[in-house]
Amino acid sequence: MSGERKGSILQFATFQSSVDEGFWHGLCSLKLNKLKTDESPISITGFYTPCSNPHVSSHLNLLAESLPTEPSDESPTAATHGNRNKCSVPGTLYNTNTYEGYQSLDKKSLLKAEGKKIWDDIRSGKVEEDSSVLLRFLIISFADLKRFHFDYSVAFPALALDPPATLVDLKPASEWFTAEEAESVSVCCNEWRKSSLTADVPFFLVCISSNSQATIRPLKDFKACQHEDHKILFAFYDPYHGPNNPGWPLRNYLTFIYARWNITKVPFLCYRENRGFADMGSSLVGEAIIEPSQAWRDETHVPQVIGWEVNSKKKVSRHIDLSTSMDPTRMVISAADLNLKLMRWRQLPSLNLNMLSCTKCLLLGAGTLGCQVARMLMAWGVRKITLVDNGKVAMSNPLRQSLYTFDDSVKGDKKAVAAAESLRKIFPAVEAEGIVMAIPMPGHPVPSKGERGVLDDCTRLCELIESHDAVFFAD
Repeated sequence: MSGERKGSILQFATFQSSVDEGFWHGLCSLKLNKLKTDESPISITGFYTPCSNPHVSSHLNLLAESLPTEPSDESPTAATHGNRNKCSVPGTLYNTNTYEGYQSLDKKSLLKAEGKKIWDDIRSGKVEEDSSVLLRFLIISFADLKRFHFDYSVAFPALALDPPATLVDLKPASEWFTAEEAESVSVCCNEWRKSSLTADVPFFLVCISSNSQATIRPLKDFKACQHEDHKILFAFYDPYHGPNNPGWPLRNYLTFIYARWNITKVPFLCYRENRGFADMGSSLVGEAIIEPSQAWRDETHVPQVIGWEVNSKKKVSRHIDLSTSMDPTRMVISAADLNLKLMRWRQLPSLNLNMLSCTKCLLLGAGTLGCQVARMLMAWGVRKITLVDNGKVAMSNPLRQSLYTFDDSVKGDKKAVAAAESLRKIFPAVEAEGIVMAIPMPGHPVPSKGERGVLDDCTRLCELIESHDAVFFAD
């Protein structure tokens, strides 16, 4: 066999992670409401897709939905299965309570433990049922919930072949296949990616018959494919974009192929796309030669595990400061502002959002009309609202007046005060004030002892009108 070994050592393009802000916000909520001081490992889910851009690689994405709603959830994103744009990958998160705890974590042991899970899944045959376990990942973190600072490290455990595999050949799939084979493989891959049953299955077999017709089969069908005398390629969704190396997922794939089926010559297909469709020009076909050492024949042998991701400065640990964006109030302000900008871009380009946010609006009356006007003003970007009313929240009001609740009516709260508080609960950034004021209708008698109060209220109302930019009579 050694006489056939030629070419260079097979080198793999590293996998890269991309952690969305929503992931950290979700982790904060999970820790505050569920985990508290518990540092037990959590099952999470990452997402990736085949590379679809000839200049940019795909990343393993961690999103808000990557986290479980409960710490005990084993499959936080079951609803995403079958989504071609989100191939699910299982992962484990260790989040510590202190920065010192994060620093003292035994990264080598944690990585080895995750690699052992992959090895056990290979030996047990679980990979043939769920190939995504070959891509298990690990993240360790410390979340400073007071300052919204996060320190974290990500690992993609890889079982290292010893000695390393050799690359015999690597070329674009369009050059390796005949024209008929390339067309048939493209059609089959597009169908595989279109089906909700297989769209997010990252490892599969491409079988090509003597008449150049291709079929795609799951890994569990390998033995059956062998008996059909077809040309078999071990295919996988490749996140890497470059023409000279296969992506990181091939590492554990090769280990699985040798350990499970004792195959030493492995033809493989790095499947890539262009705008969502199979692209044989950017996809690669190669052949790897595996010559493992004698130790691999030992049933108790566990391969060496590598795979901590490093940043541009070759550091494993990363730090991110989200203090300006992680505060919930800031996030809701940002979301509201974006919505207003979309409305302006699509419907009313002349809309002056800065002017609206600075406009002071006075609402005389906090009944059915006043409640609705106040909410609509907020929706259109008004951030300074004053409500004037003398009434109390009656039992019948909450059904018709959207700013009040049953509790308001039970307590008999003043409408102006309750409405202002409700506005602040709906949108914390609004400057809402409720003023209780009683001014009799013209022609109604005023008791002598109440004259001074009415005059004071009239004076204050005049001052309010003068100090506001817009006045709404909403009684």
